Amino acid sequence: MRPRLSHFVSHARGTATYTMLQIEHIRPEVTWRLRRDVLYPDEALYQMEMEEDKHGYHFGAFADNRLIAVVSVFPNGTDVQFRKFAVAPEAQGQGAGKALLQYITSFAVNEGGSRLWCNARVSATGFYAKHDFQQTGETFNRNGIDYEIMEKLIN
Repeated sequence: MRPRLSHFVSHARGTATYTMLQIEHIRPEVTWRLRRDVLYPDEALYQMEMEEDKHGYHFGAFADNRLIAVVSVFPNGTDVQFRKFAVAPEAQGQGAGKALLQYITSFAVNEGGSRLWCNARVSATGFYAKHDFQQTGETFNRNGIDYEIMEKLIN
C-alpha cells in the first residue's frame, strides 16, 4: 500500500462549517459502507467488495473525522478509470465531491495518466460535465441503471 496521502481544504456547509476536509488513501473495505449506502442501498455490505479493489487505489474525504465521500481509482497505462464515486447525501452539493474529483485528477496526472474516465450514472452526468468531463455517447444499462462513459483528457 502507498503511504498515506492527505489534502486539506477549508469548506463552509450550510450553517455548519467543515473545519477541515481531509482526503486520504484508504483501504478498500473502508469504502464499502458508504459505497453501499449511496449507490446500492438494497444490497448487502459484503456485495460491495470487487475483485478489482485489490488492484486499485481508494480515497476517502473526511469532514470533522467523518467519512463523507469515497472513490476507487484504477490506472491502466495512461488511462485511469475511477469507479464507485459516492458522496453521503447530507454532504452532496457542499464541495466534497468536487474536492475529491480534483484530488484524483491530480493523482492520475502524477501517475502518468493522460485520460481520466468513468462509467457515469446518467443522473450524475451534469456533475461531471461541470468539471470538464466530456460525454462520449457510449451508453449502457446495468442492473436497471443507465450509464454513459465520460472522459477528461488530463495530460
